[in-house]
Amino acid sequence: MSTVGRRTAVVAASSGLLVSMIGAAAPATAAPVDSESGKLNTIDLSALTAQARAALEAAPAVTVDAEAEWAIESAPVKVTPAPEPEPEPEPEPVVEVRSESTTSRTAERTTTEQAAPEAEQAAPATEQAEVNVPASAHGSTIISIASRYVGVPYVYGGTTPDGFDCSGFTSYVYAQVGISLPRTSSAQGSVGTKVPRSQAQPGDLIWTPGHISIYAGDNMQIDAPRPGKTIQFRQIWQSNPTFIRVA
Repeated sequence: MSTVGRRTAVVAASSGLLVSMIGAAAPATAAPVDSESGKLNTIDLSALTAQARAALEAAPAVTVDAEAEWAIESAPVKVTPAPEPEPEPEPEPVVEVRSESTTSRTAERTTTEQAAPEAEQAAPATEQAEVNVPASAHGSTIISIASRYVGVPYVYGGTTPDGFDCSGFTSYVYAQVGISLPRTSSAQGSVGTKVPRSQAQPGDLIWTPGHISIYAGDNMQIDAPRPGKTIQFRQIWQSNPTFIRVA
């Protein structure tokens, strides 16, 4: 590659000063230099002062080594996907349904979320027979399975009886009857067949943006509510929920 040089002069007319900028230009656009006169042959220099003219004449040309190279380094970018599932919404106050053995203790609590710590603990498997399943859900295999986990604590991202989030609970229960559901509540809201609320049956899914539960009949549902709560039967609090039947 041949050496290319060009001088560009910018004249400040009001002060008579000259600013010189030295730069390389592509051969296709560079103005040739008149080697005999030593002046730029494309610029009218008649208005320059003697000082500016002398500075222009003395300005050096820029040369580029034919072997010069540019090296650009790039680093690999690692993208870590956001954890699943999405955070669950803050539901309405819980209406808990418990067996006769716990009714008196429940009646003594207020509804100000100042419940005794033991009320939040997971119910051991030996107490499964004490769960008061709504009469409207009797005969539903899905509800029968879901009721086994009443008292299991809510755990964000949980998918086992050690702890569930809302979609982890529904997918685990449905898996017991051979039905595979997507992992997140938003994906579960797109499966199956949507049915009117008047035709919903115990065992159908109840979906609202950010939350999924299982219909238990008689305006009841069973779900994993939110952190600090446990799997439980409670009234449907969602506004205009979608009922989904998955077979």
